[in-house]
Amino acid sequence: MRASYNFLEGKSVKKPSVRKWKTEVKNMKGEIRNLSLVLIMLCCSLWGIAQAPKLASQYYNNGEYEKAMSLYGQLYETNKTTDFYFQRYIDCMLNLKKFDQAEKVTQGELKNRPADIQLIVLLGNIYDRKGEVEKAKATYRSAIDKLDNNPQNIQKLAQTFSSLTMYDNAIEVYEKGSKLAPNQAVYYASNLAELYKRTGDEKKMIENYLKSLPLHEANVQGFIQTLERNLTLESISELQKQLVPAIQTRPDYEPNIEILEWSFIYTKAYDRALRQAKARDLAVDGNGAKVYNVAMIALNDEDFETAIDGFRYVSTQKSPTSSYFLAAKRYLLISQQKKITNRFDYTKEDLESLKQDYLTFMKEYGRNTQTANLMMEYAEFCAIYLNDLKEAISTLEEVISFGGVRPEDIAKAKLDLGDFYLMKGERWESSLLYSQVDKQFREGILGEEARYRNAKLSYFSGDFEWAQEQFDILKSATTRLISNDAIYKSVFIMDKLNLDTTAVALQLFAEAELLTFQNLIPEAFSKLDSITLLFPEHSLAADILYAKSSIYKKQRNLPAAIQAYETIMTKYPEDILADDAIMELAKIYDYQLGDPTKAMGLYEKIFLEYSGSTYVIDARKRFRILRGDNI
Repeated sequence: MRASYNFLEGKSVKKPSVRKWKTEVKNMKGEIRNLSLVLIMLCCSLWGIAQAPKLASQYYNNGEYEKAMSLYGQLYETNKTTDFYFQRYIDCMLNLKKFDQAEKVTQGELKNRPADIQLIVLLGNIYDRKGEVEKAKATYRSAIDKLDNNPQNIQKLAQTFSSLTMYDNAIEVYEKGSKLAPNQAVYYASNLAELYKRTGDEKKMIENYLKSLPLHEANVQGFIQTLERNLTLESISELQKQLVPAIQTRPDYEPNIEILEWSFIYTKAYDRALRQAKARDLAVDGNGAKVYNVAMIALNDEDFETAIDGFRYVSTQKSPTSSYFLAAKRYLLISQQKKITNRFDYTKEDLESLKQDYLTFMKEYGRNTQTANLMMEYAEFCAIYLNDLKEAISTLEEVISFGGVRPEDIAKAKLDLGDFYLMKGERWESSLLYSQVDKQFREGILGEEARYRNAKLSYFSGDFEWAQEQFDILKSATTRLISNDAIYKSVFIMDKLNLDTTAVALQLFAEAELLTFQNLIPEAFSKLDSITLLFPEHSLAADILYAKSSIYKKQRNLPAAIQAYETIMTKYPEDILADDAIMELAKIYDYQLGDPTKAMGLYEKIFLEYSGSTYVIDARKRFRILRGDNI
């Protein structure tokens, strides 16, 4: 072995042998390998620990409670502070009916956490599952008795009882909690309302909803939506009963008044809702908005008396500077017109009186951009009810000449003007106006309406093939009304042309429809009768009856209209117009004759026997309303 010199110590030293060096390296590699094995085993152990909760959860969700219990038991022993593992451990035992073991583990946990009243409830549930009912009741009672004024404990205990569907116990907890922690009572009221709903105590439910109202003062409409979801028509009267004394105690508390007003609207007691709205408006010296809104709801639901009362209030009690003043004036006239024309006993004097009201309004507020919409309504009234086409046309032409009127309103005026020219017999003028609207609003609803009217004009003229092509295109129209009408017209033309070698009968029928539109009633009847005379067995028989029934309605001859509709219903039940006839008949009994029983039977007939009808949704809805359902 070679020696080397150590300069620090001034002496020679021996170098280690190569064999010894190799041995040391070999030993070192062995130690590293052993250390790696230890680390791998440790990692595997840690990975197994990390996977245990996931595996346990998988077993639990699959209903393999034995395997899940074993894993959750281990997790519980190593994680005593994790309540989730304990709960799952006990739940597995309960699913396996190992009640004694569950009781033992729970009692052991109670020794460590004697103040945890949720554990006491769990123990009571175990007794319940074992069939030891009295013991369970006593245990539940001890949990409630131990309740303190800690809001967190109150909430947890109530939720524990609720999760076990023990709603009466949960109610008792919240009721006791409201006394122990009075400042939290308003928060518990919402929970109590939900619990009382589940137990079927509507009176208490409403009482607690109203107690929770201070929490919703910033969003009363949201609170009202909650009431809508949870109250029935029957329970609305209980709500009103509780609101009245509350309002008397606090007459200036706006949310209570708003809810009472909503309850009247909800039950269609619009006159009472209007009284509330007027009182609120007077109390705050408002701009009439609340009264106006109630009047609009009443108008849309055809309570014309209430609507007139509301609009008259705004238009007489509020300043002309109010943003609702002019609109109220306009809708007052609309309501008065509908009140008169919806009856079947109005006189010419009624119509003339209403015309004077329109003229007085326009004289007072001018014929300008601000009154353009009312002028359009006046023109329609003149054309349809007074048969004064000259006045109707001149009024609409004046509106169209205004600068500053919305293009959409001008388009509507042109469509109506086109109709009035057609009623007058000037077809080319009508087509020109319809085409102008079609060109300007090609992609919109107004454009679709214009194309539909032009297609009908072609139909009236006997150009059936071109008309049918246009109706086919309009089948996919945006609005359901245009789409349905287009589908009907397309099918109607196709059926009648395919069945006959001649289009004479269809041509006569189209001419009769135009005469009806032009209000030339004797001529229309004569034309319809000529079809029956010339083609006694023609497939247009049901269509002729339906056309006549529409004329009878226009003439306010209800008995004749009813007879025609009933003939279609009984003699032609398979005809495409059968469901139309039944729906019209139902509306007569519903709205004109006030016979809800007869109307309900007809609505029911539609959705039971004509399931493919476009009226099914409306018929079912109206049937449920007449039956008194909460919808």
